[in-house]
Parts: sequence; C-alpha cells; structure tokens
Amino acid sequence: MASFLQSFVDPKKNWLAALHMKSLSARLRKYGLRYDDLYDPYYDLDIKEALNRLPKELVDARHQRLKRAMDLSMKHQYLSEDLQAMQTPFRSYLQDMLALVKRERAEREALGALPLYQRTFP
Repeated sequence: MASFLQSFVDPKKNWLAALHMKSLSARLRKYGLRYDDLYDPYYDLDIKEALNRLPKELVDARHQRLKRAMDLSMKHQYLSEDLQAMQTPFRSYLQDMLALVKRERAEREALGALPLYQRTFP
C-alpha cells in the first residue's frame, strides 16, 4: 500500500503530481521563495529546532526571502522575469536537518527520555 501511495505523489510517475509541482514552482518563483520557506516554526517544534541548528547565513537568507515575498505581496507585484528565472524553489536547505531532529526525537521517545523541548503557554 505504501508503494502505491508513493507512486501516486511522485511527479515522475503521476502527471497530476507533476502538474501540481510545476504550478507550485511557478508560484514560488514569482515571490522568490523556496519550498522549505513555507514551513512554520510556530506550528511544529521540530522545525523550530531544525532552524536553530542551521548556520546563521541560511536562516538569514530565509528571513530575507520571506521579507521580500511579504513586501512584493503587499505591493501586488512579482519579481522581474530575469530574477524569476534564477530562482530554485525546490532546492532544500531544511530537510536534512529536519529529518535528523525527527530521528533524535523518535529515539528519545523510544528510550523513554523526556523531550528536549516542550510547548509552553504563558
């Protein structure tokens, strides 16, 4: 069953997934974003921890892309065509670190240890 689901969402095997990936890529290029920029650190603490572990240059570049995208959105504008052509929306910078954080959390839970970070409300 898992291989069926993998083939269903794989853009190389399913033309609908490829079409979705192409339209998402076009929308991200308009604002100069990467797919990993869409992850919200307030939604998932694993993402917050992964962002904390990344080098400062990558996090600063992420914040600059998000600020530029918000500015363009508020102005109802897009990046120029030549800048859109230079964008790489599916170049990942967060996935490897996020996978490592999730593996560490799962290992801690399997060993019965307390989590390193917990959500607290004031």
